Amino acid sequence: MRISTHPNPLLERASWRSLNGPWQFAYDDAGAWKKPDQVVFDREILVPFAPESIKSGIGDTGSHPVVWYSRRVKLDQEERKGRLLLHFGAVDYYAKVWVNGQLVAEHRGGHTPFSADITEAIGNTEALEIAVRAEDNPKNLGQARGKQDWEENPHVIWYPRTTGIWQTVWLEALPESHIANLYWTSDVQSWAVRLEVSLGGALRPEMSLRVRLWHGQDELVCDTFKVTGTRIVRTLHLSDPGIDDKRAELLWNPAHPHLIEAQIELLESNTVLDTVRSYTAMRSIDTEGGRFTLNGHPYYLRMALDQGYWPESLMTAPDDTALRLDVELAKMLGFNGVRKHQKIEDPRWLYWCDVLGLLVWEEMPSAYSFHPDAVGDFINEWREAILRDRSHPCIMAWVPFNESWGVPDLMINPTHRHYAQALYHLTKTLDPTRLAITNDGWEFVGGDWMGIHDYTPHPEKLKERYGTPSAVQATIEAPRGRALRVQGIELQGEPVVLSEFGGMAFSAEPEGSWGYSRAQNSEAFLEWYERMLGEVHELRGLAGFCYTQLTDTFQEQNGLLDAHRVPKAELTRLRQATRGERGPAEQELNPENPLGYSRHWKEKSLEIE
Repeated sequence: MRISTHPNPLLERASWRSLNGPWQFAYDDAGAWKKPDQVVFDREILVPFAPESIKSGIGDTGSHPVVWYSRRVKLDQEERKGRLLLHFGAVDYYAKVWVNGQLVAEHRGGHTPFSADITEAIGNTEALEIAVRAEDNPKNLGQARGKQDWEENPHVIWYPRTTGIWQTVWLEALPESHIANLYWTSDVQSWAVRLEVSLGGALRPEMSLRVRLWHGQDELVCDTFKVTGTRIVRTLHLSDPGIDDKRAELLWNPAHPHLIEAQIELLESNTVLDTVRSYTAMRSIDTEGGRFTLNGHPYYLRMALDQGYWPESLMTAPDDTALRLDVELAKMLGFNGVRKHQKIEDPRWLYWCDVLGLLVWEEMPSAYSFHPDAVGDFINEWREAILRDRSHPCIMAWVPFNESWGVPDLMINPTHRHYAQALYHLTKTLDPTRLAITNDGWEFVGGDWMGIHDYTPHPEKLKERYGTPSAVQATIEAPRGRALRVQGIELQGEPVVLSEFGGMAFSAEPEGSWGYSRAQNSEAFLEWYERMLGEVHELRGLAGFCYTQLTDTFQEQNGLLDAHRVPKAELTRLRQATRGERGPAEQELNPENPLGYSRHWKEKSLEIE
């Protein structure tokens, strides 16, 4: 598999340029400036890092509801030929963008991308004057904010805020007629791949699309078909080897993440107008008999809660290597999936999950209060997240709500129940090929599985509550705290997952840190983890688990790794426990450098199941 460095490897052109780097920056706490020419830029910021982060060069964690950015970009000859798009990976929360004094884009939503065709704003100039205004009210609890704190200082399970630009900004040059978007769907039952292509620009006579798929050195498909409209749907049938052993050479799973590379060309007669690179995979997700299935076979989930924060850069990874490292460490610890908690992660992280093999639950960052005026913004942002990510093979499930955050009255208010159920059905409409749930943790109102959060530190309690299907049913009927299901909602054989548990804290500096329980030293932490995971693997009433959590996150220091991604105990034994192995480790690992990386974790990777 060719390694991509593109911001969006699912739709990759050769002609793009990152605008990450130094930008001019200003705070506008009073919201007095309405246009770029009014702004007094008095400092510099390193994009894409939020001003609250140390990495940005500013590190101001105070409340600043409005910020401004500016950068001058000299264009090269290629960027002046056809159309020019300006892309923003994510800007928190309400963004307005000007180019050469013209307003070219507005976007509401802090976690999803937006773009602007800035061709007309260029005119006869050879440079761009880009200005961005970002408004983010830190006190608005109706706004989708995830784990960003609304109080002045981080408290309990909420962390420093992220304001403004926090994902990659980039330019992309493309022809007048071009491929605007792609959507892949695999059909394992028919041994086929469905491709949906959206075109931009004017349609021309004799236009066609040529699609080539290959795996390794083997060409799987080379197909050319006529363009009859701006949206083209094509089913590409592969040669089905029939026997499972040969099929396995192409099926994607965490142990063997086989990807199919793709090239799509837009042609006019024999002239190539546009070319993009992409990839897909043969993979199916479903449930049957109270279990998850992957490619038609039962599959037990061993997942970790992953919040995606770094001490010096907050929600933005320090670099692409850090995103890759998180995926590899999750696999090294024995997990086959992660629940990306309260965050729509950078597409580069999903790319590494695809390439290296890690299943993902994608979860919408929560609002914390319900108001009808905010419902539209929340739904639109969730829709944008699904449309951005639904071609990634790694994603197996969508989670629009967690622990009733944003819908606090599910038990008593039918409006809240209808809202949660509507989001579930919208999700299944946009992507019927994956699993979804209404609300994970408790107060279940429907979905393809039930998720239960239980932070008892006592392994024997988990056995009492989830050791058998009948024990699970008894726990659902008589929970210890919050109701696990809304009255009138009955399970119909859906899998049950212990989707948050553990949370044992261990820290070299315990002052000011917390967890759901605490170990006094590394050995005690490791022994508890081995007992807890040993018990969880024996729970016959469950279809999988999600351990809290992968890394320490600010004051919540209950990770298997500290905030700098250093294991808190012997990594080999942690991995054995995660996988339910009781004998010798399959592979001896060096706890000082488990992946065989250089000191800075560069370049080298290790394939492991």
